Amino acid sequence: MEKRLFKDAIYTAIAGMTKAFSNANRLEILDLLANGEKTVEEIATQTSMSVANASQHLQILKNARLVGARRQGTFIYYALSGLKAYAAWKALRDMALELEPDVQRTLDQYRLETNSYPGCHFDEIYQEPAAQLLDVRPVEEFAAGHLSNALSIPIQELSERLGELPRHKTIIAYCRGPFCTYADEAVALLKANGYKALRLEESYLDINLNEDQWKN
Repeated sequence: MEKRLFKDAIYTAIAGMTKAFSNANRLEILDLLANGEKTVEEIATQTSMSVANASQHLQILKNARLVGARRQGTFIYYALSGLKAYAAWKALRDMALELEPDVQRTLDQYRLETNSYPGCHFDEIYQEPAAQLLDVRPVEEFAAGHLSNALSIPIQELSERLGELPRHKTIIAYCRGPFCTYADEAVALLKANGYKALRLEESYLDINLNEDQWKN
């Protein structure tokens, strides 16, 4: 193969894969699927898309080999294809937080408006006896993987289950990562009810990601 044809073929193939990242809806789907497999109906509901639109985006992600699918009965479940797919999304997310001012500015504004600012990082509260980790994701995502010693109370149930949380500890709420709003809602609710609360910036995957999690 002639050298120019070789290079064109390589970079064209890579560019074709990266096109899957060039849509806001598909990025949100990747972020969502990082926390566990979901049906197209669940994805549509959680991203405020129509089922047809969500299905179209999933097909593009599947063709780019970023997402895989399995059938169970009448349902098709979608999940990230593996560690490298999440690593690619995380690298893009972290680069945007560092280099794109509008991303960090928008994030800071939202946190201030929801009274969930400032946040904290895991290495600041690791094994801190005065802190209680609170996972406010859906129970299915908690079951798929969670931080050690975390309590599971989905955000939809938190207002009715506040009594399960220790008042003498700082409650550290976490969810799907920096762009998920569940933890912000939790912190605002906890503060309004007299708890000392902080938002954890990282997700479970950010802290505990390893190859074994992706082996079938």
